[in-house]
Amino acid sequence: MDNRRLILMFVFAFSLVMLWDAWQKYSNPPPPAVVAANAPVSGSSIPVPSVAPAVAVSAAPAVPLTTPAVAGEVVRVKTDLFIADVSTQGGDIVGLELNSYKASDDNTKSFSLFDAKHQYAAQSGLIGEGLPNHKTKFSVSAGSRELGADAKTIQLRLDAPVVDGVKVAKIYTFTRGSYLINVAYEIDNGSQKQVAAHAYYQLQRDNVTPAGESSMVSTFTGPALYTEQDKFQKITFEDVEKGKAKFNANADNGWMAMVQHYFVSAWIPQEKLQREFYVRKLDGSVHPAVAAGLIVPAPVAEPGAKASLSVSLYAGPQIQSSLDQLAKPVADGGIGAQGLPLVVDYGWLTIVAAPIFWCLETIHKLVGNWGWSIVLLTIGIKALFFPLSAASYKSMAKMKAIAPRMTALRERCGDDKQKLNIEMMNLYKTEKINPLGGCLPILVQIPVFIALYWALLGAVEMRGAPWIGWITDLSAPDSLFGVIPWLNFPIGPLPIIMMGTMLIQTKLNPTPPDPIQAKITTLMPFIFGFMFFSFPAGLVLYWVVNNTLSIAQQWQITRMIERGGKAANDAKA
Repeated sequence: MDNRRLILMFVFAFSLVMLWDAWQKYSNPPPPAVVAANAPVSGSSIPVPSVAPAVAVSAAPAVPLTTPAVAGEVVRVKTDLFIADVSTQGGDIVGLELNSYKASDDNTKSFSLFDAKHQYAAQSGLIGEGLPNHKTKFSVSAGSRELGADAKTIQLRLDAPVVDGVKVAKIYTFTRGSYLINVAYEIDNGSQKQVAAHAYYQLQRDNVTPAGESSMVSTFTGPALYTEQDKFQKITFEDVEKGKAKFNANADNGWMAMVQHYFVSAWIPQEKLQREFYVRKLDGSVHPAVAAGLIVPAPVAEPGAKASLSVSLYAGPQIQSSLDQLAKPVADGGIGAQGLPLVVDYGWLTIVAAPIFWCLETIHKLVGNWGWSIVLLTIGIKALFFPLSAASYKSMAKMKAIAPRMTALRERCGDDKQKLNIEMMNLYKTEKINPLGGCLPILVQIPVFIALYWALLGAVEMRGAPWIGWITDLSAPDSLFGVIPWLNFPIGPLPIIMMGTMLIQTKLNPTPPDPIQAKITTLMPFIFGFMFFSFPAGLVLYWVVNNTLSIAQQWQITRMIERGGKAANDAKA
């Protein structure tokens, strides 16, 4: 197969990937056997279970939706990994600065997962007469606000106002070296009647894409949930706003999360605890916001007795190894968060991308640099597919060698296409050339290359990871020469080098006889280069290394074919 078909096929495949991803982002198909999400409500309202509770709930209604919000103070808790801001209003986590990650729009500041800018907060409360919710004002108990050098955990205790003799405390437990936060409720029933309640845990956020996202790369931002029955499901903001979000609301397993590129927050109840999922639109904001959460039954507190309930909150980076550990059963050291690693968006080739990232992570453990890990992984993949690549390049080299004879055939046959096809097939047979030889090996490799693309795109480990020289963040576009202000377009040498390697490859390939196709072939390196200026440097690095290895391999094979042809011609002479 000649070069023009190969290039067009590659461009078509690449375009399909980008279009598919964009389509996935805006129109996720609903899973089977679904139940409509709860109807939209005004404001950050208190959810109410829609199914019969596992325990008896007080007959009195929950806190009215018109309960006025009470402004509260913010308590700051410092751990080794993050700084958490907890508001006394509702005891919500309203801020979470991650110490190891810099803000996308200002690298002098730490990245904030929860923040007021996106109305992003982790909220929780109890459902029942007189019980506290995320609009109740708590008081803060005395205690340390910073994880000590020798301490493994630190707690923040918030006490709700006593109502009819019922005391409720909300307790946060932060653990050294972990992004997992335990959120517990203690109910001390000093009344003369039993207290049976439900607890809700929700994540509130607006629909604005996080800062620093490339316009050339689409990643998912929004609610997501997992159950063993329906597996991993993304819920778009658009579906929530239109009331079209659909999912199975009830299960005894699973979690509810808010996902964005590189980071995730997720409420993860204990295993085998009945739960009800919900997603709601919140009105009255500058930007539309949603609340995504779950409701679980709390143990019954008999008169004069105490009851407690705790749920885990993971809020941090999508580190694959950490998420894999959390997904393990409790008996194996995890928390039973099955399916949590799926929040790392590897696209529709996860089955291939996940093992590729595992290889990349293994190499990183040996070399200690993600840039060199990408280089070595690319070399390894190239070596793995060497036989296929060699067959492809041999076919293209032979096609290039007979290009003058093909041109002569076209001139001799003129408009007689049938005669031309017969003459071409005879020529292929005589020279032992498979016209598909340059195409099929490439087709086999395309899924692997696309999977590697998504593995590099979805790995938070690339965020802020340096390589060499001016490349200090493999997840950001290369911009050594700055950014064109009126276009907001970065300019760096790595994409320019990539264009150069593609131009060299074009010269090594047989030239299409059609002048228009020849011009398209010449323009392709510049078109791809323009696209890659906005791509993360890690992806461009992979492409440069892959192209460089391909050039070396193709040049050597072409030279061998040409030498063999020259020797054969000399022998005939």
